[in-house]
Amino acid sequence: MILARVVGQVVSTMKRPQFEGATLLLVQPETPAGEARGVTLLAIDSVGAGVSERVIVVLEGRAAGEALGRTLSPVDAAIIGIVDHVDAEDGA
Repeated sequence: MILARVVGQVVSTMKRPQFEGATLLLVQPETPAGEARGVTLLAIDSVGAGVSERVIVVLEGRAAGEALGRTLSPVDAAIIGIVDHVDAEDGA
């Protein structure tokens, strides 16, 4: 799992049947301190996250698909939580 910030939305009118009704969001991975790191990812949303919200993202196809109840779907990243607060010591 990683922390990330929602930075955009992707609209796709043509998609596989497993994704009908699903929201696709762009997320930027972050450090616990909120600094951007790595490349932006496309993730399927399961919690109703919005742009600028900090979220928890699960990576890896099988875990992401199971988190959404969409087993055997081609999912690499899924948003599974909206972060309320991060409490980390310096250097985290």
